[in-house]
Amino acid sequence: MKTTTVRLYSLDYSNLKTYFAAALFILGNLVLPQLCHLVPQGGVTLLPIYFFTLIAAYKYGWKVGLLTAVFSPVLNHLLFGMPPAGVLPAILLKSILLALVAGYLAKRVNNVSIPVLALVVLAYQLVGTLGEWAMVGNLSLALQDFRIGIPGMVLQVFGGYLFIRYLIAK
Repeated sequence: MKTTTVRLYSLDYSNLKTYFAAALFILGNLVLPQLCHLVPQGGVTLLPIYFFTLIAAYKYGWKVGLLTAVFSPVLNHLLFGMPPAGVLPAILLKSILLALVAGYLAKRVNNVSIPVLALVVLAYQLVGTLGEWAMVGNLSLALQDFRIGIPGMVLQVFGGYLFIRYLIAK
């Protein structure tokens, strides 16, 4: 697999760029789910709420990722009612895990590749599924992303790779 070296950042909470970058990614996480919800079952199939969180954390560090991970689902819930209150804690858990894993691996490997992004997506989904199972006590519900959301995971890996590599790699 091809590995591409990109300029990765680790923005701090004292830096205004952190909040500007997070705001842009949060906006992306507000718009993309609305577009995906135009397609029947688009939200649960494409998992759009995680897309810009992955990019934010991988490109700009876990702090930007964490801001994006927390505010994206909460604002989507408050503005659009999606995700519903019942699944919001599980989505927050997975979103936060995604930000932490993506930020950590990006700093550790210092490049972007499809296998690394696949590892990020698999890691947050596996641990998040276990956490969701513990929260809701229903394994079938916790496994929903693996039963229905595989296209969304593929979109995160390949779309995230292309987005990081071509649009913000400069």
